[in-house]
Amino acid sequence: MATKTKKGRSDSSTAPKGELGTRTLAMPGDTNPNGDIFGGWVLSQMDIAGGIITKKLAGSKTVTVAVDAMTFHLPVLVGDVLGCYVEVIKIGRTSITVKVEAWADREFSSSRVKVTEGLFTYVAIDATRRPISIKQRANHRP
Repeated sequence: MATKTKKGRSDSSTAPKGELGTRTLAMPGDTNPNGDIFGGWVLSQMDIAGGIITKKLAGSKTVTVAVDAMTFHLPVLVGDVLGCYVEVIKIGRTSITVKVEAWADREFSSSRVKVTEGLFTYVAIDATRRPISIKQRANHRP
C-alpha cells in the first residue's frame, strides 16, 4: 500500500533506487488499445535510461544483451511523467547489469508510483561492435 511522504506524495512503500536516467511525458500516441501506455514504450524508455548510465560507467558505447525479470506493477497513463531510475547491480569484465525502476508522476496529482521494474544487461563495445573491457570507475562499484 502506498504511503505519504513529507511532501504528500505517494511512494509505493519506497523511494526510487539509483540514478535518474530519463524523464519523459507519456503521450496519447503511445497508447495501447485499452487506452493505457503501451508496455513496449515503457520498456524502451527503461532501456534508454539503462543505456545512458552504462555508457557513462563503461566509458564506451554499450549495447543491450538481455532483459530479465520484467514486472509491470501498474499502468502508465496518458499525461504521466515517467522517470526511469538505474541502480548498478554488477560490473563484470565486459558487461554491466542494472536494475531499472520506472516511476510515474501522475498527471494532476501529487502521487508518484512505481509502475515497472526489470534487470537489464549491457555489454561495452568498441567501434567494430566487439566486446571490450570496461574502464571501471571506483566510485560506481556496486
